[in-house]
Amino acid sequence: MRARAVSLLLALSLSACIHPASRGVGLSDHFRHGLTGWSLEAEAGAAARVRAANGVLDIDTPEGLSLWWKAPITGPVTITFEVMAVQDGGPNDAVSDVNAFWMAHDPSVVSGSPLAHPRSGAFADYDSLQTYYVGIGGNRNTTTRLRRYIGRAGDRPLLPENDRSDPASRLVPNRWTRVRLVADGPRIAVDYAGKRLFALDDAQPYTRGWFAFRTTKSHLRIRHFRIAPRDEPHGD
Repeated sequence: MRARAVSLLLALSLSACIHPASRGVGLSDHFRHGLTGWSLEAEAGAAARVRAANGVLDIDTPEGLSLWWKAPITGPVTITFEVMAVQDGGPNDAVSDVNAFWMAHDPSVVSGSPLAHPRSGAFADYDSLQTYYVGIGGNRNTTTRLRRYIGRAGDRPLLPENDRSDPASRLVPNRWTRVRLVADGPRIAVDYAGKRLFALDDAQPYTRGWFAFRTTKSHLRIRHFRIAPRDEPHGD
């Protein structure tokens, strides 16, 4: 009887590991086994280089690009990663656009999955999503913004308090910096380098959706990607 109980517990544990997409939390990618957990949409096609090896995700693209985590995420959730905007003389080393979508869903699809109808990678193609979006160091490292997309083409609402251009909100080239995204019911937040960039109290929060790294005309490196099922303490 004891052996049977142990076998059942082991089976349940393995099932939780094999099917993490059902919850979409408590997940991570150490970027040592390629891009099997991701789906790429790149405006530049083959000219965009995206590689995952030796613990680092390397994105080098001359145009718009979105890299989607394939598993849906259900809140409350905290997404963390470390990012470096590379500047070493390459053609795309503009130090710009460490961006992300989170809790994204497509209202035109029954499943809500943005992956049901792949997009070109052009920024305007994502206007139809309902999602949270942050752009750190956008517009050639001059703006940092938080938006709540409402699923309407050509409409990317932006509150004045969620539009920053101060030095603390910009990218520093060739430095690993921690980013933390929170979706905890109505409490939406973005931390950067251990400090709070944005806090949004959303009366109609997006509580389930998908995550994507987003950038354009840039060279980024990312490591230590993690999706946690609760609001973890922040800091570098």
